[in-house]
Amino acid sequence: MKHKQPIVLLVVLLLSIQTLTAQRHEVLATNIRSLQVVANEDWQSMPIMELEDGVLDIDFDDMTHEYHRYTYTLEHCEANWQTTTTLFESDYVEGFAKGNTIEDVEQSLLTNTLYTHYHLSIPNKKCRPKISGNYRLTVYDADENPIIKVCFMVKEPFERSMGVGLNVTTNTDVDINGQFQQVEMDLKYGGYSVTNPEKQLKTIVLQNRRWDNARSNAKPQYVMSDGLRWIHCPNYIFVAGNEYRKFEILSTNVATMGIDHIGWDGKDFHAYPYIASPRLNYLYDQDANGAFLIRNSDNRNIHTESDYMQVHFVLEYPQRVAGDVYVNGDWTNDRFLPQYRLEYNEETHCYETVIPMKLGYYSYQYLMVDTDGKPKMLPIEGSFYQTENSYQALVYYREQGGRTDRLVGYTSVNFTKR
Repeated sequence: MKHKQPIVLLVVLLLSIQTLTAQRHEVLATNIRSLQVVANEDWQSMPIMELEDGVLDIDFDDMTHEYHRYTYTLEHCEANWQTTTTLFESDYVEGFAKGNTIEDVEQSLLTNTLYTHYHLSIPNKKCRPKISGNYRLTVYDADENPIIKVCFMVKEPFERSMGVGLNVTTNTDVDINGQFQQVEMDLKYGGYSVTNPEKQLKTIVLQNRRWDNARSNAKPQYVMSDGLRWIHCPNYIFVAGNEYRKFEILSTNVATMGIDHIGWDGKDFHAYPYIASPRLNYLYDQDANGAFLIRNSDNRNIHTESDYMQVHFVLEYPQRVAGDVYVNGDWTNDRFLPQYRLEYNEETHCYETVIPMKLGYYSYQYLMVDTDGKPKMLPIEGSFYQTENSYQALVYYREQGGRTDRLVGYTSVNFTKR
């Protein structure tokens, strides 16, 4: 019976994973590419801005070389990302929540691929969030069709926040220094009145900002008068995985980091990252855990002078797996869509795909979605306890009789095992 315990715990762990989908960015139009949402100019962090003192930048390209009038609407959401129905627009937005026009528009310059770049900052003179919590910004075209949905968060200022602490260990109830990492969390209420934590609080823990395997509302092991504590919580055991792969394309004529060679077919530029081989042993490699940054070799006018290239992804695999294989990162919005799926080549014994991508730095991983529709690590990518991962915790609070969930706690830590 003793030997069966890790297997039982692992089954419980897998069943406890709750896939949250509504909060991830969505690109709904085929002519839109390179959506990037960054808070406070920190491209490696979650899109979380502080109430009264934060800036969110939204950038995307329309793959035409002409102006389109795009408008946007802002709505407040609950902790589960369902639209808030208990508030008036004036309760959560200063200015106008609907019908605002994106005015920062520039055409690409000196690029082979023509496009038009759109930029929007929140808050601005027309629209400013008034309360903390989750927000969804939807961009519409002239026919009022949604083309983009952006999800971001506004948190309470530091002095009005709950204290959130995270610790990561490789000593788990599944194994010790094996393939898993255990997250421990400590929450202090601070000045908030919490009489019924199960109803008043909602918690979410993420690995590398990924929502597809986020854990929500895990039961704490300790309930105290001034806070909660999660120690060796089965729901907070994560598969460690491996370091993200990465490459950088900074120009259309020079191969840079992670690129084997580049080419030109008379119409498009092509970039060929090194073929991805099985990783049977752990090797530390500094990466951005799925984040990406648009840039070029001059790092000047990056949004309008960075060209597009056809990027060829190739993953060596001895045989077809029982499921679909995808390339995944922040730049795919953690969505498993057809354009990010790799096809198996029986002749080369490789998974392959081609994705048009803008110049910049990209980190990514290969994941599979099994026949049950659940994402998981590919066996040949390896899973090692030493893997450097980042973990994030979000805490939402609703006071007794309150009308909405407020984001009152947030923290992020990087786990590095040496």
